[in-house]
Amino acid sequence: MWNPVLWMIMAAIQTAVVVAVMRSKPIDTPAAKTENIHMESREKQPSPQPDRVHKSNREWKDFLTSEQFFVLRQKGTEAPFTGRYNEHFEPGVYKCAACGQELFTSDTKFRSHCGWPAFSDVVDQDKILKHLDKSHGMTRTEVVCSRCGGHRGHVFRDGSPPTGLRYCINSAA
Repeated sequence: MWNPVLWMIMAAIQTAVVVAVMRSKPIDTPAAKTENIHMESREKQPSPQPDRVHKSNREWKDFLTSEQFFVLRQKGTEAPFTGRYNEHFEPGVYKCAACGQELFTSDTKFRSHCGWPAFSDVVDQDKILKHLDKSHGMTRTEVVCSRCGGHRGHVFRDGSPPTGLRYCINSAA
């Protein structure tokens, strides 16, 4: 069962652990080292998608679990080391819980020991958007699904080869 007090304590611990990483310069994409991934969605839009998902908050609440709604629609974070896919390494594809879009594969998943599932790359860069996130006194790069806009997590530059990136993704997303 989700405990908001425990979540706040764990989030504070996570913040203390990663604050040094957050203060480093913005992350570069592997394809073009000069392209900053800290960009607003209006600056870099994905390819047009005829199947873009648009729902009201009421429709999302009816469709998602309360934890999924908190993470995907309210940009929340599940408590570290509690997510279903944190230690899951079976072959397969990881899809957006809100719209089903394929985002990550088990081929790029690795053990980061950060408390959340970690991937070194996405299936296709057009399937995600990256936004500058200055919440909680940190500067991070938020990752959202390009089809439904659901919050996935964040991307950091301390990941595995070949990209050196760590997509830190909520299991509930």
